[in-house]
Amino acid sequence: MSLTRPALSPMPAAMGGAEWAMLLALSLLWGGSFFFVGVAVTALPVASIVALRVGLAAAVLWLVLAATGRRLPRERRVIAALAVMGVLNNVIPFGLIVWGQTSIGAGLASILNATTPLFGVVVAGLFLADERMSARRLAGVALGFAGVVVMIGPEALSGLGRAGWAQLAILGAALSYACAGTFGRRFAGWGVDPVVVATGQVTVSALMLAPAALLLDRPWTLPAPGAGVLAAVLALAVLSTALAYVLYFRVLARAGATNILLVTFLVPVSAILLGVAFLGEALAPAHVAGMVLIGAGLAAIDGRLLRRR
Repeated sequence: MSLTRPALSPMPAAMGGAEWAMLLALSLLWGGSFFFVGVAVTALPVASIVALRVGLAAAVLWLVLAATGRRLPRERRVIAALAVMGVLNNVIPFGLIVWGQTSIGAGLASILNATTPLFGVVVAGLFLADERMSARRLAGVALGFAGVVVMIGPEALSGLGRAGWAQLAILGAALSYACAGTFGRRFAGWGVDPVVVATGQVTVSALMLAPAALLLDRPWTLPAPGAGVLAAVLALAVLSTALAYVLYFRVLARAGATNILLVTFLVPVSAILLGVAFLGEALAPAHVAGMVLIGAGLAAIDGRLLRRR
């Protein structure tokens, strides 16, 4: 199944206030996932956390489907597309990021993952006729990427060039996310509800990742986790996965593949602000400078301020 835009896919709307609000909410949900994962890894292996994350999220979303009377489509093309989406959006990037971070630090991994919008502009420009590359978009993405580097700290780049395969793995995850954003545009054209798309893709991911976790971690041999760890895993599944993916597919349907990937720039901002608000961390000048650059990049991509001038 190709990445090419399906014939019924609508032109994405410009980002309005509602779309920006959903994108900010999505960044908060995914920014919070770093905290939840930080709690969970104190007692559970990584593969088990990932499998529980998508498995519990799938269970929650199936309950939502049942409660609201929604149904998964029975068309073969939609079912096949949901399977592809699960692989591109979860299985491949989750596996590559986990494997890559066994050899490189979180800071460098975050910077490499922030290349997702760069790949997104290129992939969407190649396969989506209504999301062509432009100098303004490329400049905005470059500014946003520079902001992420400044926020995380240029010293994180000192490890660049070492553990080359691990770094390529993170870049491969970023490319996979970009392809998922472009591929997912077809669901809006087919009229598939964002809740249904989220349910289908995390279900596929859970079915693929659960056997890997059982094989690698043998969870029946692990001690029972405490209440705090269980709460963190539940929050990771319900908030940072189930609810987050409903927002993800809603923004994707309304604003397009390039715009949804901008959340990669906002996640570090949300993670730092959450740390300042709830963990007593300090807001450094580099953080402020990085946020300014990210804001300038987002404004350039959005384009409305430039058009007014």
